[in-house]
Amino acid sequence: MTRYVYDFDEEAPGGRELLGGKGTGLAEMTQLGIPVPSGFTITTDACRAYMANGKQLPEGLEQEIEQHLSALEERSGKRFGDPQDPLLVSVRSGAAISMPGMMDTVLNLGMNDEAAEGLDSRVGWDSYRRLIQMYGEVVEGIDAHRFDEGDGDAKNQAQRFKRVYEEELGRPFPQDARGQLILAVQAVFESWDTPRAQVYRRANGIPDDLGTAVNVVQMVFGNKGETSGTGVCFTRDPSTGDKHPFGEFLVDAQGEDVVAGIRTPEPLDRMRDRLPEAYEQLIETMDRLERHYRDMQDIEFTVEEGTLYLLQTRTAKRTAAAALKAMRHGGQAGIPTLAQVNSLLRRPP
Repeated sequence: MTRYVYDFDEEAPGGRELLGGKGTGLAEMTQLGIPVPSGFTITTDACRAYMANGKQLPEGLEQEIEQHLSALEERSGKRFGDPQDPLLVSVRSGAAISMPGMMDTVLNLGMNDEAAEGLDSRVGWDSYRRLIQMYGEVVEGIDAHRFDEGDGDAKNQAQRFKRVYEEELGRPFPQDARGQLILAVQAVFESWDTPRAQVYRRANGIPDDLGTAVNVVQMVFGNKGETSGTGVCFTRDPSTGDKHPFGEFLVDAQGEDVVAGIRTPEPLDRMRDRLPEAYEQLIETMDRLERHYRDMQDIEFTVEEGTLYLLQTRTAKRTAAAALKAMRHGGQAGIPTLAQVNSLLRRPP
């Protein structure tokens, strides 16, 4: 039978065509010893089989997911669906060719009523209300406007979101963690075929038959107070190519808060004062990644109670002038490969 799932620390035969860009980046960072949350990648083969099978999961996939989930439980020391201290995961798309913002993500999978009560009250209810909102929108297609945050603390918001979910669908929010996970994986496969994704592929000359991989990643929490946070950054200024870190971050936040426009992020330089040890580790890691890939990188990261985790690295979109400067002045970036030069020549200024 075809194998469909690989842990981040396993060798896979197909590169980014099989694991997608995000999965390949997570696997390579794991092998480099860079701090990455544990997890596994469901391959693009599984997505193509799902589409060819009338949008049914291919035979054996659920069993493989269960095996890798059990291994993740062993590594983390937590249990998926545990009511007191559950293993929570994110489910994130990752095509071979980057399609930013086109496909779907669900965070905090594995939360339910018991876990929200069992976890630290602030983080538990904040994580739960985020899950209900994202799961409702991505998996069930509920209009995002129904989940207007309004007033009240995270617990009140979560309870209100549960009522919205039940009003829209005629059934309560699912409490079974494994059921949540399987439906979220299917939703990410489905997002490959949404109208917006199809339009994006046509506009960018991306074949329709590539499919997307799905990355199941142990959650790390940037919303645990003032020693936690999340951000995005480039290893160089993407406009000029100057060698200094460029990006933004938010203290006490999860990833979607940076791009949602609800809060105003701070410049990355401010992280030096707010989270100095994590900032220094981030700078060192950025240098390592640029040397490894010999190109400017676009990075997503989270800090949980002072500990840095990288969630993604990919070749940065930048101006042609910035790319040339990075190559010309880049002992860090290294000598450009032929593929990089060809890519640059095809890239409009």
